[in-house]
Amino acid sequence: MISQHDILQARILIVDDQPVNVELLEYLLASSGYTAVSATTDPRQVAPWHAERRYDLIILDLHMPGLSGFGVMEQLKPLESDGYLPVLVVTAEPEQKLAALAAGARDFVSKPFDPVEVLTRIRNMLEVRLLHREVVQYNSRLEQTVRQRTAELQRFRSALDATADAIFLLDAASLALLDANEGACRMLGYGRAELLALAPQRLGLGTAEALRGQAARLADYAACIGPARAPELAELELTRQDLALVPVEIYWQLQQGDGAAAVLLGVARDIGERRQARERLAHMARYDSLTGLPNRSLFYQTLSEAIELAQDKGWRIVVLFIALDRFKNINDSLGPGQGDELLRQFSNRLVQCVRLRDTVGRLGGDEFALILTMTRDQQDAVYVANEVREALRAPFDLHGHAAALTASIGIAMYPDDATDPETLVRNADTAMARAKQAGRDGYRFFTAGMNVQVLARLDLEMALRRALDNDELLLYYQPKVNLHTGRVAGAEALLRWQRPGYGMVFPAEFVPVLEDTGLIVRVGAWIIDTACRQIAAWARSPVGPVHVAVNVSSRQFVEGDLEREVRQALDKHKVPAELLELELTETALMSNAERTIVVLGNLKALGIKVAIDDFGTGYSSLAYLQRFPIDKLKIDIAFVRDITTNPNDAAIALAIISMAHSLKLRVIAEGVETRPQLEYLRRNRCDEIQGYYFSRPLPAGEMGQLVEAGKCLPAGPDAPAQPAQTLLIVDDDINVLAALHRLFRRDGYQILTAATPAEGFQLLALHAVQVIVCDQRMPIMSGTEFLSKVKEMYPDTIRIILSGYTGLEAVLDSINRGAIYRFYTKPWDDTQLRDNIRLAFHHYWLMHGSGRRVGQPGEDATAL
Repeated sequence: MISQHDILQARILIVDDQPVNVELLEYLLASSGYTAVSATTDPRQVAPWHAERRYDLIILDLHMPGLSGFGVMEQLKPLESDGYLPVLVVTAEPEQKLAALAAGARDFVSKPFDPVEVLTRIRNMLEVRLLHREVVQYNSRLEQTVRQRTAELQRFRSALDATADAIFLLDAASLALLDANEGACRMLGYGRAELLALAPQRLGLGTAEALRGQAARLADYAACIGPARAPELAELELTRQDLALVPVEIYWQLQQGDGAAAVLLGVARDIGERRQARERLAHMARYDSLTGLPNRSLFYQTLSEAIELAQDKGWRIVVLFIALDRFKNINDSLGPGQGDELLRQFSNRLVQCVRLRDTVGRLGGDEFALILTMTRDQQDAVYVANEVREALRAPFDLHGHAAALTASIGIAMYPDDATDPETLVRNADTAMARAKQAGRDGYRFFTAGMNVQVLARLDLEMALRRALDNDELLLYYQPKVNLHTGRVAGAEALLRWQRPGYGMVFPAEFVPVLEDTGLIVRVGAWIIDTACRQIAAWARSPVGPVHVAVNVSSRQFVEGDLEREVRQALDKHKVPAELLELELTETALMSNAERTIVVLGNLKALGIKVAIDDFGTGYSSLAYLQRFPIDKLKIDIAFVRDITTNPNDAAIALAIISMAHSLKLRVIAEGVETRPQLEYLRRNRCDEIQGYYFSRPLPAGEMGQLVEAGKCLPAGPDAPAQPAQTLLIVDDDINVLAALHRLFRRDGYQILTAATPAEGFQLLALHAVQVIVCDQRMPIMSGTEFLSKVKEMYPDTIRIILSGYTGLEAVLDSINRGAIYRFYTKPWDDTQLRDNIRLAFHHYWLMHGSGRRVGQPGEDATAL
């Protein structure tokens, strides 16, 4: 019986003129346990070495300089008395197979070769070689007693029973089954007597014609070449007693004695496990192990075949590229195991969205794709895309954790968008990215312009990776101003990129790329270090100490080590911690609230100031807000931009200021670009502002000069010397404005005039106004619309309409809702109008002093 030890101890010679091939085969054999492996790159050494060492297997390259593999085999033939050359040919030319076998090679493997296949064939050849030796030796003994058939069979049976393989002896003429070993009985589930009573065809050994042909070929070969012949391997499926099929690898050998009947010897080895392993490997190479869907390789193959069929049939093919939105958040928070379960459940839902003829594949990570064939068109693609989105609506149950998802879908069509699989999928991927940019949970069709954007994005990403190493990044500083003192209170460090060949690149163009690629973590650490270096430089100069705020991205806060980076920068540049302020968004704070509290607490212990940037645009909880160790809230520019004209923005900004002060926090408004915005915020107790009204972001040198020069905000427009009673007149008729200005000037009012409602809002932001007289019919916005907004923003004002328009329904409705205090008609009586305006101021001061708010709903409407 051939043991594992015998096989691993077999002598093997590797012959190849390429050292890399020799090293690879040596590594494969050594890692598989073979211990007697030799190698040479000189084919002329093979025959002398084999004569001396008698190799069990020679792995031989065919094409070598000096002496080819065919020449080597010619030299080996005289050394083998039985004509058996233990040669396994390895070559890159499959057409040489027949020639190599005719030259005496036992088997053939093509380059590049599969390691599993090579090792399998090496083992099989070694087993055959060793068994062949046993059989030859046994035949030698058998020939001595060939006339004693019964004794011969009895001795041979003991040898047959010693192996685990199934061995069958057939009469070469009648094809009757003469004998079988115990291995055959065990493999097929028969007793020996039952087995010998059956015809070979019943066992699956082959038809009578095939077996006779096999015996004839072996006999012809033996007559031409010699008495011994290497076994021919074939794969069959033998039939067990229970009719189950057993896959085997079988080889046949013809035994012919002097005057005795020829015997056909068949040795079968069960290859069920090998076949299953091969099928598993083939399945793993084509299907995703997690979801069972076709993987990228099989998906592309299927798409290629679908395109070939579509070319013949004139069909259209639709590819949907699907990416789950924010899958990483769930995977990070619940763990990879739950993430895998989510992908499995989603793949099951995805399969239910398509027809049987369509293909679903997983391309990797959280990315899936669909192939829709036949007559699918654009509307069908939209229908399927919406089905996929709808399939995600129901929450996923992840072992007690509910998870909700959305998907972004890109759609590309054959032949409209591409005619080859790679480009078609790439275009669908591009469209998917566009869907994500549009806000996720949607789909987009591919357009050719998207490719241009993708290439530009790739170019930008590569340039950014070089920018940090090449010192192309720099910081600008935008001053922050204290509204109580009017002086500079500090600055915010803003990232800029001086890109070679392009000039200055602003953050909106490249920061999203930094975020997507993860480069923001490295860049964020660089910003903190650079800001601290600048703080130290200013502190050593006449500029003196400057408080600098640094933005921290949510990704940097989650993935980086913010506390370590800040400590290192402060220690490296010897900067007092109180001069550094960190600005974090609500998203960054809430990504892991408990960790955030710990990290910010440690930074606060150092003396670092912490601010919430873009407050009001995120999702922070007020319960957490009071737990976060923060110092300042920053009103987002979205609420500041229209703060003097939009009551909703004004209400939100004032609510943030009031809430922050109640929590002992300071408030800063960003994006202040006009004087009215400034004065409105100053009047409503905002602590600091920053924006283009005071200064654009400046390079470090100019920022230092601004601080050193002591630039301040202008004083507020309402000085004590100004009249206490201010009247605002709004009318688009310049002549009316002039006439009313002359009329009321004699009464000593401070008179402000505006030709448009927008100008009126600016004046209201700049001045404390008690009474407003407004024309009704104005372009863009009517008087009642203007005064309705004024009521929300400045509820204590006395609001009066002055108009010649006779349609009074809208006016009276506004009066009854409290937006208008009085309505006067044009033309007016000068004396009467002056008297009524004096009464309006009297009413204002009377109500203001008593704490009542004038112009409330339900007040009587009066027309004069």
